[in-house]
Amino acid sequence: MQTKKKIADAARPLFVQKGYKATSIEEIVKATGCSAGNIYYHFKSKEGLFLFLLDEWNQEWEDTWLAKEPQYETTAEKLYGMAEHLALDQLNHPLTRAIDEFFNHSDKPTEVEEHIHEMVQGYLRFNEQLLQRGVDNGEFGAADVKGLAMILDGLLFGVSQHTRRMNREETLAAHRLAIDVFLHGIAKLTR
Repeated sequence: MQTKKKIADAARPLFVQKGYKATSIEEIVKATGCSAGNIYYHFKSKEGLFLFLLDEWNQEWEDTWLAKEPQYETTAEKLYGMAEHLALDQLNHPLTRAIDEFFNHSDKPTEVEEHIHEMVQGYLRFNEQLLQRGVDNGEFGAADVKGLAMILDGLLFGVSQHTRRMNREETLAAHRLAIDVFLHGIAKLTR
């Protein structure tokens, strides 16, 4: 596991600086001092290495959010807090550009597509659990929580894409507005 982490830590700045596509295995070999065979042993492919970095980022985001979440009392407050946390993380995370490039790269092996699908399913489960707590607490009426979780994910993903070049204040305002619209929609659906 130590070698795997060493490879990932050495590859991360290459992806940040050059992007996903322009970073080659040869450059990763040079940066890590490991052989290509060793890199392929631990990650199977460049895509596998990049997915490992994505998984690390997701875990870091979730750990940071879970430490912050208790400061919000209601589910609505948690939604605003989560959107802000998401906005600031993506605004400041050095891998954001490479991640966009990676997701938009169409030639991905089936196992990579499956891994991405599982990641997205994790986001949906996270949203679903949060929204279900709001229903259970009486903040929201009975609703299609699974469908709302998907809409929330799509809304936040879309806003994140559109705010990439905005400044901090504009980005936060756009994410808050998205939650305003989402919560207003829930109120209409549950009356």
